[in-house]
Amino acid sequence: MGPPKNAARTISQEAFDEVVKENMEDLGMDPTEALEDAIQTLTLQGVDLSGIVTCVPGEGSVKDNPVLQCLERLSQLNSSPNSQIGDEIVDLLDKLTELCKAEGSGNAAIASRNGGVEIVCSICSKIEIGCLRAVFLALRALASLLHDLQSREAFRASGGPKILVGILTTGFENIDIVSSGFSVVAAAATSNEVIKELFMELKIDELILQVLSVKREVSIESLYDAIRVLLTPDDNRVLASQVYGYARNFAKIGIAGALVESVRGGLSSSSLVSASIALKAVAVNDEICTSIAENGGIDAVLLCIDDSSEQGNKTVAKVCCSLLCKLAGSDANKNAIVEKKGMDRLMKLSSRFFDDPSVLQEIMAVISVLSLRSPDNAAIAIEAGAGELALQAMQKFPAAQQMQRNSCLMIRNLVSRNAANRQVFLTILLNSGIEKHIRMAKQNHVSCNEAATDALRDLGLDDYNIALRDLGLDDYNM
Repeated sequence: MGPPKNAARTISQEAFDEVVKENMEDLGMDPTEALEDAIQTLTLQGVDLSGIVTCVPGEGSVKDNPVLQCLERLSQLNSSPNSQIGDEIVDLLDKLTELCKAEGSGNAAIASRNGGVEIVCSICSKIEIGCLRAVFLALRALASLLHDLQSREAFRASGGPKILVGILTTGFENIDIVSSGFSVVAAAATSNEVIKELFMELKIDELILQVLSVKREVSIESLYDAIRVLLTPDDNRVLASQVYGYARNFAKIGIAGALVESVRGGLSSSSLVSASIALKAVAVNDEICTSIAENGGIDAVLLCIDDSSEQGNKTVAKVCCSLLCKLAGSDANKNAIVEKKGMDRLMKLSSRFFDDPSVLQEIMAVISVLSLRSPDNAAIAIEAGAGELALQAMQKFPAAQQMQRNSCLMIRNLVSRNAANRQVFLTILLNSGIEKHIRMAKQNHVSCNEAATDALRDLGLDDYNIALRDLGLDDYNM
């Protein structure tokens, strides 16, 4: 891997301070003006100032910054002969975390740029697992520091993955250690293919399964987030990510099945969302999707969809529909979903959330996949009301670009191999204006062009590649 494209230029603290000093001495600026000019000038030059302490000269020195003071004292205590993890280190770790989590402060960048990651990793390597509060606070501090490529590379260079996996292996039964530890895994592996690979070499997948197998009264949301990050190809420095292979290995050792148990285990709303996203990340091929169904995954997801409808939880509804759409990629799963009254349950959900196009677009995506190359399923979808859903939603939300596109895709799949469905559209829905709405989507949204064209063509309409305005129907603009 090479350096990221368009990487910002950097500057040292000393060089920044010198620019401010020159503004004051050579240009006669007052301290505040000199500081503001330095920041503005360097920013315009494309210099990354994250991690630079910007203080007005004369109102305190850089060394007075609380983050740097905290790091200096931690370094002193950590490097002293026969150093032990005492109360002062614990308090400093807690303070460092709070400073780094302060929104908009830039403290995390200041800390990581001044050796914070290396110091905390060193402390983590020395803490006895029995010192639960110290371990927890050290991991929490580490998670708050890992925010960019530089900090993650410092974590890697400091042996962070091996140190972390060692802590988690020993303390996997402690909820606080596991929760904070997997927060570090997620933070460290984000956009970093090398760290993902290191974690896999350290058998993080087996550790994840071990943690999931422990029955707990509360779920560990950070664990699900870690799975998602480990299986997401988000490092733009590499041409080919290995995460697809990782996902297959996760499924092979039983993580997919364990996640199904989590999804149907009565999780809190936020944990259910995280677990569903994690399960979707594992479901990368037909074989895995089928195995998830065999482990009760379809039943679990449909039940969650029913619950989200009853509780009015839009977030859960969208995420579970997205997961169901992924599982429906398997032809065997399509039939199972339909046999379990999946179409009716989806239409019930659409009625519950008809005021939210972001939910409707996910429902339409599921119906599209269920109807793809399946005339029988398409017929069931029409009977359940999918055609009316398309018409009413397109009419109500003309500006909802993704929903309009998904509606066009759904219409196409409903009629492409089903002459009876096509007749329903031609004799009933076309009279209600569905053609105009499809052409309007084609005209007003570039992303809808292909899907709308396909829908018009498969409906058997003439001039299917012509937009609304070209038919002399400009009065149907948004």
